[in-house]
Amino acid sequence: MVEFRTLAELGESLEATRSRKSLAALVAEYLRSLSSDEVAPAAQMIIGRVFPEREGRPLNLSGAAVSRVVKQVVQTSQRKRQTFAREAVDFGQSVQMMFEAGHRLAPLGAPLSVLEVWRAFQEIGSASGVGSRKRKDDVLRTLLERSTAVEAKYIVKLAVGEMRHGVSEGLLLDGIALAADLPRTMVHRANMLLGDLGQVAQMALCNGREALDGIQAQPGRPLKPMLAQTAASVQEAYNLLDSRLALEYKLDGARVQIHRAGARVWLFSRHLSDLTSSLPEVHNEVLEGLAATVAIVEGEVIAIDEDERPLPFQRLMRRLGRVRDIEQARKQVPVKLFLFDLLYAEDRMWIDEPYEKRVEALREVSGDLALVQRTVPSSLSQGERFLQAAREDGHEGLMAKSLDSPYVPGVRGRHWLKIKPVVTLDLVIVAADWGYGRRHGWLSNYHLAARDGRTGQLLEVGKTFKGPTDKEFQEMTDRLLAIKTAESGGTVSVRPEVVVEVAFNNIQDSPKYESGMALRFARIVRVRADKTVEEADTIQTMQRLQSRGRAASRAARD
Repeated sequence: MVEFRTLAELGESLEATRSRKSLAALVAEYLRSLSSDEVAPAAQMIIGRVFPEREGRPLNLSGAAVSRVVKQVVQTSQRKRQTFAREAVDFGQSVQMMFEAGHRLAPLGAPLSVLEVWRAFQEIGSASGVGSRKRKDDVLRTLLERSTAVEAKYIVKLAVGEMRHGVSEGLLLDGIALAADLPRTMVHRANMLLGDLGQVAQMALCNGREALDGIQAQPGRPLKPMLAQTAASVQEAYNLLDSRLALEYKLDGARVQIHRAGARVWLFSRHLSDLTSSLPEVHNEVLEGLAATVAIVEGEVIAIDEDERPLPFQRLMRRLGRVRDIEQARKQVPVKLFLFDLLYAEDRMWIDEPYEKRVEALREVSGDLALVQRTVPSSLSQGERFLQAAREDGHEGLMAKSLDSPYVPGVRGRHWLKIKPVVTLDLVIVAADWGYGRRHGWLSNYHLAARDGRTGQLLEVGKTFKGPTDKEFQEMTDRLLAIKTAESGGTVSVRPEVVVEVAFNNIQDSPKYESGMALRFARIVRVRADKTVEEADTIQTMQRLQSRGRAASRAARD
């Protein structure tokens, strides 16, 4: 069996490499060295995952829990731990430094293998009920007791889901394609349809082109959703899509992918979590109203008041993922479903068809279910009036969609554009400062980061304490402390898990941040519990927004 140290050594090599081509080549070389039963686990662990994305299963290991176990394995003073946390780039490296400088026994037993580590994390993720905390601690402690310093670094990175070596999911898929000598488009498409890159890696390397060619959509197995970029106005959407577009109301709700196979109905969130049990009325509505007996459609669920007017997303959050008191929640927060796309129906895949044809087919498939309000504007002014109508009806704005575009799962292309009067960005909280004065006792100054679309690295772009209420400050403090990885000088570093929607006035140059940019007058609009870190906005999007703002300023001066 391949030793785990080889995966740790790969991580070290990836950290020292910048070229995307070289990163993919390193991944490909490593994957080729594995046996067939090691490929899937190793592929997942390379980017810090233990379970397939489509399963949505968390490890439920907090930074505090990992720190507790580390302290049991290696002895260092509080002062040294604080120094390491300050000097290290992440939690994993600080643990490596502790192992190198602290007092501990030599690694026990035979060297760890890739499969042993993967199975141990499977056991951690499956532990529940009475005594589960002790079982998790015991398994993690055994791994660390058998680890070298560099292995401990990557075990901790796996535990907190934070690799930070420049290999994103997309780049890993490129490496899989290179290792299997297959077209990258084929491998990326397979992952979009399966939502399990470990399975994709195993199929590609062990079974080749024929296996990937045979992958089809399957009700009950969620597809990665197609994503949108931002446009500042209807005018910009017209320019980017060459006027060949439709406009839809952009609803302030939860995007759901709905699967039906006869009497079975599944509801999946945008990050592939199963929401079926928390939205029973939507389940029943689909079962009774959808015309197709086998289908995959997409829609939006919104919270509504007694007059069926849309309510803010925060109200809907009381429903999502809920497993108790469902009937009471239904009465407190009624919801309504609107469909907007068709992906599969009666043994036919629709994702490669243009949006215009998919919508026509959706009208037949939808039966008694409501569709998102939509128009194909004949002029820019008609499009702008449609935006005004959407706002007057209480919705966020519009979605602009190219009439010719296929449905490309998992890709944030320019075929779909979201138009909101106030430009916001979805950013990641990577740290927070303890407050003072009225905010004493709360983590209340949040360090915000955008994702580099090329490397996957999170780069800070500003801080803010504006937006949340006192109750929300307390809730966020509790949430961030549960994912704390280090603390130094009043700043708590956290696992990058919490995505927030941030409004701002403009984007300015800033030598203070590695990104080179900073948000001016940033304020948090809401927590985006429906979005993952991989779906956060990118540095490249911010650069485009900054360039657009400069152009507008020049035009105003002229």
